[in-house]
This record gives sequence, C-alpha cells and structure tokens, in this order.
Amino acid sequence: MHPSKDISRLIEIMAALRTPGSGCPWDLEQDFSTIAPYTLEEAYEVADAISRNDLADLRDELGDLLLQVVFHSRMAEEAAAFSFGDVVEAITRKMIRRHPHVFGDEDARAAGMAKGMWEKIKAEEKAERRADRLERGDPAEDHGNGYLDGVPLALPALTRALKLQEKAARVGFDWQDPGPILDKIAEEIDELRTALRESDKKAAMDEFGDVLFALVNFGRHIGTDAETALRGTNDKFRRRFHQVEKALADQGRSLDEASLDDMENLWQAAKAAE
Repeated sequence: MHPSKDISRLIEIMAALRTPGSGCPWDLEQDFSTIAPYTLEEAYEVADAISRNDLADLRDELGDLLLQVVFHSRMAEEAAAFSFGDVVEAITRKMIRRHPHVFGDEDARAAGMAKGMWEKIKAEEKAERRADRLERGDPAEDHGNGYLDGVPLALPALTRALKLQEKAARVGFDWQDPGPILDKIAEEIDELRTALRESDKKAAMDEFGDVLFALVNFGRHIGTDAETALRGTNDKFRRRFHQVEKALADQGRSLDEASLDDMENLWQAAKAAE
C-alpha cells in the first residue's frame, strides 16, 4: 500500500488496521472512549503549530487530526451507526444550511446574513436532532435542554467559561463594560481571602473558580481570549525559567544547588533581557 492524496486511501488504511486477525492489535483494542483523549491532544497540537506559525508542522498535525475523524468513523461503521461518508455529508449539509446568504436562493443571498440567523438555524438543527432521536427510540440527551447546555462539557475549562459567557451575552445577560468586572474580580478575591483565613478548602476552591470565571469575563470584554493569554504566559514562564537554568549551568551549578534568591535574581535578569 502506498501513500496517496486521496482520502479513500486513508480510509482503506484504517480499515486494514481494524481488521481482526491481520490488523494492528493496538488499533483493534481501541474504542471511542480510549481514542477521545488522543483526539483532543491532536487538536491542541494543531493549535500549537498555528501559534508557532509552523506550516510544515501544521500540515502534519492536521493529518493527525484527520486520522482521528477517520478512526472514530471506522469504529462507528463497524457498529453499523454511520460511516466517514455520512460524516462528510452531515457537515456539508450543515455548512450549506448555515450560510443561506452564500448557498441559498437569490432572495436569501440578497438579504444577507441577518443578526441572530446563525443561532436560529443552530436551534432548529438541535430541535430536529432531538426529534430524530425520539423517533429512533434513542435515549434522550443527558446534558439537558437548557439554553447553555449546548456548550460542550469536554471543552477546556477556560474555553468553556468563555463560550458560556458569550452565549449568555447573546440574550443580554452581560456586563456593559469591563470596568465593573474589575470590581467583581476584587470582590471574588476578598471572598477567597476569607475562605483561606477560615481554612475552608471547599470554599477556597469555589471562590478560586469564581475568580477565574470573572477573569475570563474581563478578558472577553477587552478582546483577549483567556486560553490564548494563559498559553502565552505559560510559554513566557517556560522561556524565562530555561534562561535561569542556562545561567546557572554557565556558572557550573544546577537548579538544586541554587537558592531561591539566586533564581529570583536570574529570573529578573531574564525578564529584563526580553
């Protein structure tokens, strides 16, 4: 079997890997739940390649992410649920339906994308999926049917907080400007201090969560995505700490041999050098 630019070759490869007797033992052992963490990891690696502006890596990571889609689709096909072709058909139908100003009739294209139309179409799709599930006799969706319940639970917590806030804002439940949110952050920090003074670990965790949620909200109002901002800070911390480590190595010392004051001085030097 040879590499190919045709998606059918990738589907063939996955089918071969999942063929009992002649396939790969590891691939044959997997199911949706065991593969899901790899799917998330590959999505993060795509985002990492983008953040580094490494297009060669991006090509490879997009391939890895595509493999995840093919893997899940193959397992679903084995369960007689759906195939890769069904996945492609579903997303093409969705994109056409959600862009009537591009793919609709002449009147729809002339009208353009009206405010709120995207959410209206998504709500219609959700209602249709629910009706289809009931018609098939499938169990009801267990994540609830409230307005915010469509925000996926599996999202990273900071991203999910942002999505929840954005969705609530669409119906007017939102701060009007970022200033008062800083007061809210200060209020939540005061409540966290109280929990710490009282040695209440559960309350401290709850209040810490409230602080993070308020910070995400503040970032949203100033046009800063919390996940992206924290990723940048993580990289900055790693970079500066590496400079501390390198400076110590140049002195013939290791991290274990340095005092906190030594590392702090080198940290400040690394910070000033940027």
